[in-house]
Amino acid sequence: MELTAEEALRQGIAAQGQGNVQEAERLYRFILQTEPLHPDANHNLGVLAVASNRTETALPLFKAALKATPKIEQFWFSYIDALMKEQQFEGVKQALFDAKKAGVFSDRLGVLMDQSKAIADGKVPSQALLNNLLECYETGRYADAEKLALFLTQEFPEHPFGWKVLGATLQRNGRNFEAVNAFQKSVVLAPQDVEAHVNLGVTLKELGRLEEAEASYRQAIVFRPDFADAYYNLGVTLKELGRLEEAEASYRQATVFKPDFAEAHNNLGVVLQKQDRPDEAEVSYTKAIELKSDFAEAHNNLGVSLQDQDKFDEAEASHKQAIVLNSDYSDAHSNLGTALKELGRLDEAEISLRKAIGLKSESADAHYNLGITLRLLGRLNEAEVSIRQAIMLKPNYAEAYWNLGLVLYLLDDVESGLGALQKARDVDSKLKQPDLMVKQADLMFAVLNARKSRGESQVHADDLNKLPSNLALVTNPLILNRSVEKELIANLYEMNSSSLARAPGPRYGNGRCSPDYELFDDDRSIIKAVAADLIKIMKLAVKSEIFVHDSFFNIYGSEAGIPPHNHLNKLDRDMSFNLAMQKYSLVYYLTVGNQDCSDPGILKLYDPEEKVLPTEGMIMIFPAKRFHSAFYNGKTDRVMIGINFYSL
Repeated sequence: MELTAEEALRQGIAAQGQGNVQEAERLYRFILQTEPLHPDANHNLGVLAVASNRTETALPLFKAALKATPKIEQFWFSYIDALMKEQQFEGVKQALFDAKKAGVFSDRLGVLMDQSKAIADGKVPSQALLNNLLECYETGRYADAEKLALFLTQEFPEHPFGWKVLGATLQRNGRNFEAVNAFQKSVVLAPQDVEAHVNLGVTLKELGRLEEAEASYRQAIVFRPDFADAYYNLGVTLKELGRLEEAEASYRQATVFKPDFAEAHNNLGVVLQKQDRPDEAEVSYTKAIELKSDFAEAHNNLGVSLQDQDKFDEAEASHKQAIVLNSDYSDAHSNLGTALKELGRLDEAEISLRKAIGLKSESADAHYNLGITLRLLGRLNEAEVSIRQAIMLKPNYAEAYWNLGLVLYLLDDVESGLGALQKARDVDSKLKQPDLMVKQADLMFAVLNARKSRGESQVHADDLNKLPSNLALVTNPLILNRSVEKELIANLYEMNSSSLARAPGPRYGNGRCSPDYELFDDDRSIIKAVAADLIKIMKLAVKSEIFVHDSFFNIYGSEAGIPPHNHLNKLDRDMSFNLAMQKYSLVYYLTVGNQDCSDPGILKLYDPEEKVLPTEGMIMIFPAKRFHSAFYNGKTDRVMIGINFYSL
């Protein structure tokens, strides 16, 4: 179906904003084929022409826009500015007269009128004066540049260059409030000077006025859609505003227009990592390093992304390379210490973390990671001191409160430990920090409370063989059956989902799954009913109260599966708490799909090896530490619910 003019205009504006000049121009010309006087298409096409230094081409387009819609101030502004660029001063006078006659004369147009008169009357600075000012600035004689720029703004207040350089010198001296005023004057006098818009944006960002900075960068992009620096700075601002997907798009545009822009590739990696896409972040950091091998920050960031993928040996090498390039790089020493901690080389980790603190004593993260390392070394009192120091430096450090709670518990100060865990939960609830695994905080709170009530410091899993007589047990795993509601399956298909390829964890192939691990938090009545039923079954299975850590669904299509793995996380493996002995996994098969195939989805359990062919309604419960795998290539979907839970 052919585009309407309205749809083409919307797409053209979007393409122009994304820097796709050719596509924007194509769409505007498409509109003009059927509507030659379309005001927005003519005006926007004129803006593109001016941006590519084709001012003569832009003039008739602006005139056509004004003929159709003479009441739009921006149309007059663009037209008069283009006339001035062509030094058609008589045309400027006539246009200003016509704008007044149309009732749209404004202060903005008044500035152009004053500027036009100054140029026409020869009241402009000489080229020698402009060159002298530029030389002062470029050679670092900033005091001289400021004096000369002030003189220029006083003698030639309608000339933008003096204001532009004045803003730059003020900004360099940290006088950002004054610099903003100078840059604002500059962009009013030269609205199509894209560098002036970017300079204004940078200064506004430094002042924390992020929304205004964003507007300045976007204005620069309107006038020069291929300006990589504007996209880069826009990306920096959007990242600080927490709009990560938009920041990603801006950094990608910067690399399109400037493929060797190492800083943009590095920052793209940062926002990808913040979106939990460490493998993609790794690609961006690697590209930044290829372009700029001595880029210490990119080496350090690459190490962080490798740690997020549990590639700690490679991470160690990246952090060490960052330190070779910059021996005083505190964050690299801190991150190296974290990698060494994960590799079990605790003494080396301590050395690196103390080096980081020596370089930057205010680093809360370094103190925090040193505290964890000291806990693993069994030096609990020192660990408490380090973690409390992290909290002093960063009062809303939820993860630090959580780990402080663990340390205090191990020091037999159970009440204080529970208090710190509660503080972690409160802080995280207030700040909604995505990086803290708040469920683990809730888990430890529940486990330690349960142990406190029993007066035990350690707890071991109940034997799955000791079950009520009404539950049929086939050694390990426990295999049960529950009727499946058709409504349940239908609801799972209606829920938001992620492709298996983009899902966290080892799942692969065709199919989809929960976008998170919080299925039981869904408000649907059928989900609530099934959750209550399964929780009852789990309690009976382990003969205790339970804590549900993960709940999710998988819909496997053909060629989907999961390699050998278990469901223990880092905390479960921490021998200080022995949580692995309390953790179980449950899988509930709602449909088993087509099993008349070469790989019908047999669940393989290891140590000892055991194979189970699922049936509809089958529930299996087994220790989470037990490795298992499955592969399915049937022609119809297999639907299941998975749960990881702890006995209390």
